[in-house]
Amino acid sequence: MTAATAPDTAAPVKEWLPGLVVLAAIWGSSFLFIKIAVGEMHPTYLTLGRVGSGALALLVVLLITRDRLPRGRWIWLHLNLVSAFGVVLPFTLFGYGEERISSVLAGIWNAATPLVVLPMAVLVFRTEGPALRKAVGVVLGFLGVVVVLGVWEGVGGAQLTGQLMCFAAAACYGVAIPYQKRYLAGEPLSGLSLTTAQLLVATAQIAVVAPLVGGAPPAVGELSWKAIGSVLAIGVLGTGLAFVINLRNVRLAGASAASMVTYIVPLFAVLIGMIVLDEGLAWYQPVGALIVLFGVAVSQGVVKRRREVAVAGETVVPAGHH
Repeated sequence: MTAATAPDTAAPVKEWLPGLVVLAAIWGSSFLFIKIAVGEMHPTYLTLGRVGSGALALLVVLLITRDRLPRGRWIWLHLNLVSAFGVVLPFTLFGYGEERISSVLAGIWNAATPLVVLPMAVLVFRTEGPALRKAVGVVLGFLGVVVVLGVWEGVGGAQLTGQLMCFAAAACYGVAIPYQKRYLAGEPLSGLSLTTAQLLVATAQIAVVAPLVGGAPPAVGELSWKAIGSVLAIGVLGTGLAFVINLRNVRLAGASAASMVTYIVPLFAVLIGMIVLDEGLAWYQPVGALIVLFGVAVSQGVVKRRREVAVAGETVVPAGHH
């Protein structure tokens, strides 16, 4: 069952709220783990470690649930593009970005993902129809992006490069999510099957790219336990366990309520980064983040009514959150 097809009926709040909070905490902490790991390994090898361990975790779940991988050549061909833009590129770009900016700021940029997904879905892939509230929400969201950047401060150098890399990571989802909805949503596949296949393809892709871009792989013996643990945490917890929790949330709470995790993840990313790594924020960055989230809420119709657009509910592998 995927978020896009799940019935939007909810069990009592006490049954699904703990899962929602746990999911937000797992995805919010991903940016901390990226920051730790990227200090000791090339971003491409960080991506290889997290998607490889995530794929193994979901394969175990697949076996336990007696589900199976997709069959059909065309599905796997489509998954090559979805995996590249939905996993390999954004995961790697967040790694590059966090070499230059704080995990707190990267978590904020991740919240901008729906702002890129929506115009691509409406204008390019035509999986969503145009609506005034969507346009207003996107404009508000990008105003928030300008505030987060603090353009009046004359931002530049590595800080600007890092922020643009994180925004580019979010932009990759603007291709992957509506593409997946357009070409794969109608297939008789479970979300677990599709996501496991996506991670397997992503692992194969980054396994080829990493040596070409990152050189020789890091010697495991030379990595600290913090770096190794961070990679496993992002992969096994942030992708494997988190995906299972997300499916449970959708089943219990309905697609609309489950999608609210989008608004909680940045809060956890900011709190964890500030507490654990002692990272700071300029005043305008959380203000800009609130404007971004408000724009997302307007574009998805949350402000007017508790109903999400189909794009937000589509099952994809997130970059430290979705």
